[in-house]
Amino acid sequence: MGRSLHPGAWWLWALALGTAATRTTNPLLLALLVAVSAYVVAARRPDTPWSRSYGAFVKLAFAVLLIRLLFATLLGSPIPGTHTLFTLPEVALPAWAQGIRLGGEVTAEALVFALYDGLKLATLLVCVGAANALANPSRLLKSLPGALYEMGVAVVVALTFAPNLIADVQRLRAARRLRGRPDQGVRGLLQVGLPVLEGALERSVSLAAAMDARGYGRTARVPTAVRRTTAALTLGGLLGVCAGTYGLLTAEGGGYGVPVLLVGLAAALAGLKLGGRRSLRTRYRPDRWDLRAWLVIASGVAVAALLTLASVRDPAALHPGVVPLVAPTLPVWPAGAVLLGLLPAFAAPDPKEPS
Repeated sequence: MGRSLHPGAWWLWALALGTAATRTTNPLLLALLVAVSAYVVAARRPDTPWSRSYGAFVKLAFAVLLIRLLFATLLGSPIPGTHTLFTLPEVALPAWAQGIRLGGEVTAEALVFALYDGLKLATLLVCVGAANALANPSRLLKSLPGALYEMGVAVVVALTFAPNLIADVQRLRAARRLRGRPDQGVRGLLQVGLPVLEGALERSVSLAAAMDARGYGRTARVPTAVRRTTAALTLGGLLGVCAGTYGLLTAEGGGYGVPVLLVGLAAALAGLKLGGRRSLRTRYRPDRWDLRAWLVIASGVAVAALLTLASVRDPAALHPGVVPLVAPTLPVWPAGAVLLGLLPAFAAPDPKEPS
């Protein structure tokens, strides 16, 4: 076995944890999911520039949580409540803005509901950040289907350039400080930002010329019927995935959600398979799906499946009440199911050990 895991396994594990997060609003379970992802990242994160993105995603998740609470405070909430915390001055809005409230009473029930809702979205972002920190984007690009290769190249180039932009900003700010010039405020931002943008454009043009010289963007000729079939399958499949996902998330669409999602997914995959005929590239030493990759995927899928089952069998435990306010409790076997997500910390190869 190699010393690195297939990057697709990390993404599937992280997305499965994110799916599990959508099945509950219990803050204790959501915090446990965040702790599990953080432990696996700390144990299996390689020492590379792209692996340091986890902290940025955690900060973004915290900002999303604060914004959700701020909106609930300023704009009110449809959740009724009797525990008034404070009252903001209410602004009278015109008739066309009927239904929108600005200011007024802020209740504990509304804030707790917003906290649970924002925490769920924040957990999703943290899980995506874990995938970004663990999966090598360059190797992930090698594993993409041929139809997605050009889009993958754009994403990898953007992820590669982002650390360079941050390094440019830090270097220019340090140079201005050494010269005794301000590096903060609007003036400092403009005098630092413009050279950074200029350098980024020059770097982009040089990279585009190098890629063009090496043949990037070349495609094979395929019959018109194949191109139309590819477009129809891909577009129809994506619409099916959207409709199936909507059906799964709504109570009315519980009957048709799964079959529509599966049909759409199959059509989209067929479209991607056909679209790969346009790609002329070959793969050098492709990553293999070994036993450890399947174990990592299985741990994430098990967490998602067990929490979905728990949300059906014991919805009160996974969705603590807001009206009336109820203190959340940690359900035992769903919490144990979340801990299955720790398996990659032991099953995945340690990137710090020599191969």
